[in-house]
Amino acid sequence: MRQLARTPQASPSMLEGLLRRLRELATGDNHNGGLRETLEDLLEEPDTETGPEQFTAEERELLLNALSFGELRVEDVMVPRADIRAIELGASLGDIVAAMQAAGHSRLLVYRETLDDVVGLVHIKDLLPFWGDGERFELAAVMRPVPVVPPSMRVLDLLLELRRSQTHMVAVVDEFGGTDGLVTVEDLVVELLGEIHDEHTAEEPAQLVRRSDGGFEADARLELDELEQALDCQLLVEDERDEVDTLGGLIVTMADRIPEAGEEVHHPAGFVFHVLDADPRRIKRVWIKPRNGDPKPPRATLCATGDGLAGQGAD
Repeated sequence: MRQLARTPQASPSMLEGLLRRLRELATGDNHNGGLRETLEDLLEEPDTETGPEQFTAEERELLLNALSFGELRVEDVMVPRADIRAIELGASLGDIVAAMQAAGHSRLLVYRETLDDVVGLVHIKDLLPFWGDGERFELAAVMRPVPVVPPSMRVLDLLLELRRSQTHMVAVVDEFGGTDGLVTVEDLVVELLGEIHDEHTAEEPAQLVRRSDGGFEADARLELDELEQALDCQLLVEDERDEVDTLGGLIVTMADRIPEAGEEVHHPAGFVFHVLDADPRRIKRVWIKPRNGDPKPPRATLCATGDGLAGQGAD
């Protein structure tokens, strides 16, 4: 009797593995957490039993971003107050055009006297009817209302608010009525898709660049975790990590003030933070140079010092 040739069995796909995990959840056989955790685990570390990967790296990143999107708050995605470009209510047409040119934005918040009193926003399209005839222009008559939201609002709820109000920008206001920041639709898209640059977007310097002398040049807004990974060094004790998120925050904490451009702040791990650019409100750019010219000093255990970083001072 002739044996029939076996049909080759296709390897189970990632989708099949995902469906299997979902069935486990439905029947109560899953012991690895909820649906979100299961999906994240499957995307981050595909099960070898599911065969070859069915998602590209870009698809995987997009799906992970979508899963985490629902957990984000407005404070996680907002442009901080220090980076807001806004215009005063009494500004002339020429002032607004100049401000938009300098900021590279088509929309600006409008405030009365101080940024804590945001009264609306102005779009470049609102200026076109007055082009060449600025004498008739009055900002209060053309500006649009701007929604105000708290920093604790969920990003998903913010999306609903943007759709309801038919606007692309909101002001973020704290419990005392002060302006914390702003959020645009583009900020939300970036959280899902990553940075999107068009032909009008000016190229920004990289946040962290290795120098030929073995040090680094960094944006002061660089996340501290990313800097520590690059330096292979712990820069903060655990008790201080909840208070400092960025390189600029670390330097201000160490100096107990905002250092001026040209000042240096010494870290116990052996690094020297040389402030390249700063204004009275914040540090902008920093040169990180190892003490004694050693490009990779040994890992420092700061917890052993007991008193953390406070009071290190600046030279």
